[in-house]
Amino acid sequence: MVSDVSTMSNGSDNLLSNIVIRTIATAMVAYLIFFLLNNYLIYFQGWPGPINFIKHHEWFGFLPLRKPLSEDIINLGLIQFLGLFFILLLSIIWATITKDRSIRDDAKLWSDFSAYIIRAAFWAVFFIGIVDAVISFLRVEDLLSLTVGENMASQLGKSSFRGTYVLYPMFIVGGFIAYRSRNIDFIWLALLVVVAEFIIVITRFIFSYEQAFMGDLVRFWYAALFLFASSYALVTEGHVRVDVLYASFSKKAKSITNVVGCLLLGIPLCWTILLTGMWNRGSSLNGPIISFETYQQGYGMYVKYIMVSFMIIFALSMLVQFVSYALDNIANLRGEEGDTYKNEDMVDSETIPNIQTIG
Repeated sequence: MVSDVSTMSNGSDNLLSNIVIRTIATAMVAYLIFFLLNNYLIYFQGWPGPINFIKHHEWFGFLPLRKPLSEDIINLGLIQFLGLFFILLLSIIWATITKDRSIRDDAKLWSDFSAYIIRAAFWAVFFIGIVDAVISFLRVEDLLSLTVGENMASQLGKSSFRGTYVLYPMFIVGGFIAYRSRNIDFIWLALLVVVAEFIIVITRFIFSYEQAFMGDLVRFWYAALFLFASSYALVTEGHVRVDVLYASFSKKAKSITNVVGCLLLGIPLCWTILLTGMWNRGSSLNGPIISFETYQQGYGMYVKYIMVSFMIIFALSMLVQFVSYALDNIANLRGEEGDTYKNEDMVDSETIPNIQTIG
């Protein structure tokens, strides 16, 4: 009887801790998406933002705004402010109604979501590189007006127009293809970089032809290759690791190390990138994107502001993957099925015989 009560108590504790852990993980990802959505609403749609809404009402000790919010946008600020609590509520509800899901199930969910982000970005930069290089080539050779007309050629010469109506829609195309196609291999992007560089060498030394957009295309794809593959490398343990100590750790010590590393180093690093780069209109990431900043070199590609957005995609995918990685190692510690290190030859002090006693 006592053992049955103890078993029920342990089961309840495990269920509660499962819900709490999954709630925190879900909230981390949800607040990340909320932050990016708010950034768009504030700087592209003119919404006030939750912080300005709080300052307007002088809540929580904040100093008032120099210029109070107008009546027509206060309600928009209220929506953003309530969103902070709504996200937490949704995270709790999600974790509660799906209480039968394991922590490892959620780890798989967020890992798949991170992979989707990378696939979508991969296809987007592939099409953006091709399309923008073609437009730049036609401009250099004075063929653009003959192809699309004088008025459209003039519009395509403006980075804001080209970005809004030609390049940004490629992210939608990339998202659709990423949803339909679950396979991606960064070898192909590496091959594109090599091919683009090879074309530059051939045209420069054989045909004495070289334009700024050709080098821009190489840098554009290479930056994407480097940053987008980081999340994938985290999943496959492909990042450089100092194994002087880690390789000799037990399964439990490895999992604890990975969880602590994600919570104290990985996730804070991603948030630091996003907060410092997107805190205000003139920040290092927001500034170039809002102004559609380009290279100041003739008829080069209009992709500098998109390359800046690579850092946002990098931080987004890595943060989601760090959440997944932390959950996966927590699942290891809790003894859930699918142990990450089950098939490894672990070095455990309890199973290694004392060398001095042999022979």
